[in-house]
Amino acid sequence: MNNKKNKKNDNQEVSSKASFNWYPGHMAKTRRQIESDLKIVDIVIELLDARIPISSQNPDIGNIIRRKKKIIVLNKSDLADEKKNQLWIQYFEKRGIPAVLVDANSGKGIDQCIRKIENMMNIDMQTQAEKGRIGRKIRAMILGIPNVGKSSFINRISKRTTAGVGNKPGVTKQKQWIRINDKIELLDTPGVLWPKFESEEVALNLAFTGTIKEDIIERVDIAYYLTKFLLKNDRKKLCERYKIPEELIEEKMEQEQPENENIYEVMLEIGKKRGCIISGGKIDEEKTARILLDEFKNGIMGRITIECPMGDGS
Repeated sequence: MNNKKNKKNDNQEVSSKASFNWYPGHMAKTRRQIESDLKIVDIVIELLDARIPISSQNPDIGNIIRRKKKIIVLNKSDLADEKKNQLWIQYFEKRGIPAVLVDANSGKGIDQCIRKIENMMNIDMQTQAEKGRIGRKIRAMILGIPNVGKSSFINRISKRTTAGVGNKPGVTKQKQWIRINDKIELLDTPGVLWPKFESEEVALNLAFTGTIKEDIIERVDIAYYLTKFLLKNDRKKLCERYKIPEELIEEKMEQEQPENENIYEVMLEIGKKRGCIISGGKIDEEKTARILLDEFKNGIMGRITIECPMGDGS
């Protein structure tokens, strides 16, 4: 998408790199460790990104944890649409999976998460007490793909300033139990991604939120597809953020040329509004893409949910 002639046809794949294998040795080792550690925990906390609950959910987790109790934590809920947050809570609870909205950066929802875990385990702990195991703590395990906010969540729920978690996917300094309160202790685990992204849509959703980086899918391509999504689902927020009249958007989208070229022109208009101009009056598409993606990821455009239950808005 470096020039008009080379702009992407939406019928083509996003990138040949989008369907890639991502299963280095430490990922395989981590999976084996999780399967082993599950034998000593009572409940699994699965951390998801509230903006993309399905795409940020490791599809292997269900098979790995089997019948173990589980609670879904929708993190970064402050960046997601409020109404759609509630739809996702209903979605999971209708499937018998307790869910809670959390903003780990501010701590909102953390206390509710703790209460939910204690309530879920109440009967089991009473049974343990009746068997003489009085004072036994609830043992929880936290699972989540890289960059979903696991370190921030651990710090908040344990009231610590730092968690012993590496900054690379799948890397943790050491296996550790973390005290949450008098009733709960938490076993941290590395972030685990699945072996291969079969879905182009999932790869894009993860790219929008910064879970996978631009060396997997080119930044300009990611920004183009994000622009396409916003034009369809959150056009008003896009127009307000970049001070582009909706009439101008309509004019560009109704041009007698392929839709992908119209979308690309809208993206360049955003670059123009933000001063991304290089020699010859051309728009710096790389800088434009970086602005678009950074402002989406940081919630500067407003609260936007990419995935919705039942496919609405996605």
